[in-house]
Amino acid sequence: SSPASPWSSAIAVDAAAPLRNKQPFVLNMERCGRSNAPEKIEMKRRELLAFGGAGLAATGIAAPAVAQGQPQVQWRLASSFPKSTDILFGTSEMIGRRVSELTEGRFQIRSFASGEIVPGLQVLDAVQNATVECGHTCGYYYVGKDPTFAFDTAIPFGPNARQMNAWIRHGGGLEVLREFFQTYNIIQFPAGNTGAQMGGWFRKEIKSVEDLRGLKMRIAGLTGEIMAKLGVVPQQLAGGDVYPALEKGTIDATEFVGPYDDEKLGFFQVAKNYYYPGWWEGGPQVSLFVNLDAWNALPAPYKAALEVACAEANADMTARYDAENARALKRLIAKGTVLRGFPREVMQAAHEVAFTLYDEIAAKNPAFKKVYESWKPFLEETQLWFRVAELPYDGFVVAAAQRQQRQ
Repeated sequence: SSPASPWSSAIAVDAAAPLRNKQPFVLNMERCGRSNAPEKIEMKRRELLAFGGAGLAATGIAAPAVAQGQPQVQWRLASSFPKSTDILFGTSEMIGRRVSELTEGRFQIRSFASGEIVPGLQVLDAVQNATVECGHTCGYYYVGKDPTFAFDTAIPFGPNARQMNAWIRHGGGLEVLREFFQTYNIIQFPAGNTGAQMGGWFRKEIKSVEDLRGLKMRIAGLTGEIMAKLGVVPQQLAGGDVYPALEKGTIDATEFVGPYDDEKLGFFQVAKNYYYPGWWEGGPQVSLFVNLDAWNALPAPYKAALEVACAEANADMTARYDAENARALKRLIAKGTVLRGFPREVMQAAHEVAFTLYDEIAAKNPAFKKVYESWKPFLEETQLWFRVAELPYDGFVVAAAQRQQRQ
């Protein structure tokens, strides 16, 4: 072990005594090898305590000052999700809670579930028209207005959650998306990511592309167009309407999120075949849409609080799903769910159709083209890195764990 410092010896002897005996603090510089320094430095205990109290007051530790003198602001948030999806809907409540904490309760955001103010698929309109100040939703619900909205959530065979965050935050994605959203009087904030999703619940087994023909499936965004080219009849339904439609046979299949949410919604009770992967949602982002006029009216500290809350929510959602999905998957299998992977034939056909479709849309939609030309090269670049390090690592670790379990 290393020898004790002469400083530690001096302080241990001379500094402890005054705290016990309420005597002046004495630091003996000679014992520290500093004979040319003053012999004593004295500080009375009460002076030390007084200094410490003044320091704490000066730093404002006792009470955050971010909202001092700022107005009371109350917003309503319309969510596209039912309360039963406690991670999706709960994330909007988390945003409101964190904003309130960061502003000492002066900026309040109250969340309303799908249908309480507007239907889940009308959140964008409600925000744009200032029916509510903000909404927690997915951009790809609104591709009927413009397919460019899909980039805000996910498009088939796109980035995973980490790659999506990289593009949004450090690849120019947020800038090009906000330029597009501004035309709808909205500014959007990344406020959640589910991670890779499942491929959904099917009443019958899918063995080939032929089995998709005539299938009525709840599917959102550009995936609906791709599925249509493969013979599927796409249906767009809000989350709360999916189970009744599947139960009544209005639809033959549905995708939603993943094991944790799907278990809560009970899909396994009416469709046993659970497919993977959700190739149309490798890293789907959930966003907070904010009315641009409401945003511009906020004081700067409130804007900062909202941005911080959304960033925290964005990371927390992925972490929660990663923590919950494995346990939920085990429970679903125990209840009779049959896990099935999509046939490679289906995946390859969908991949070919997808990128042909993107090129076609880009050729006639300038807004889509601008975002696509940012999204595609970034995806190709980041995939290079993932091929080198991430995928080989994950593949080996999973395979090694399986070998150990078999032993």
